[in-house]
Amino acid sequence: QVQLVESGGGFVQPGGSLRLSCVASGFDLDYFAIGWFRQAPGKEREGVSCISGRDGTIYYEDQGKGRFTISSDKSKNTVYLQMNRLKPEDTAVYYCAQVADSPRFPCTDSGYVAHWGQGTQVTVSS
Repeated sequence: QVQLVESGGGFVQPGGSLRLSCVASGFDLDYFAIGWFRQAPGKEREGVSCISGRDGTIYYEDQGKGRFTISSDKSKNTVYLQMNRLKPEDTAVYYCAQVADSPRFPCTDSGYVAHWGQGTQVTVSS
């Protein structure tokens, strides 16, 4: 049974940092990508970053470039999203997802998500 469990969300002031964790189980990380997505109130879910299990290729969408860093520890079946210099517009529920892994499309495309985690709330406010 595929499971993805996020943690690490919380309340932080603008300019602060958070590290999100996604613990995966029930599948082999070598054959899938893990993506981080987010959904703010009243907005569609959007891709943030992802990492290929096949070859380690990393994608960042524009909103996180230069501020967010994704990494993977396969020995712990865990993928992390380090978020620095957080802004109020980063406020959202953050989800990790098991994504089909292919060089033909970015793993930040939610159309290729096979399973979602339950999400973790990130609130950035003064």
